Amino acid sequence: MNRQFYFIGIAFFGMINGIFNQLALIFALLYVKPLAGPLLFDNLSLTLMFASLMVSTATVILGGIPAAIYERVTGAKESSNVSLWIWLAGTAIATLPAVGNFIQIGL
Repeated sequence: MNRQFYFIGIAFFGMINGIFNQLALIFALLYVKPLAGPLLFDNLSLTLMFASLMVSTATVILGGIPAAIYERVTGAKESSNVSLWIWLAGTAIATLPAVGNFIQIGL
């Protein structure tokens, strides 16, 4: 399978978790508001978007940790299909708390 499809799936799961995971989004918003609030002109919409981006990025990073461990153990020089599947599965598992809201609200 083409590597781009793996990356599209990983980005999709990250986006879903960043938008629809309310608990992680509120947690990130609590930390973004005092730190990046003045940078974003104290605009709640911009701050919420930035917090959503932080949750999405954290989802992709956390999903990639098992794939990186697999590559390290096997001694791979670059990502293989197996490590990309592990990354995709890790990101999908991290997205599970947001799936209910995604199905209820829709995209």
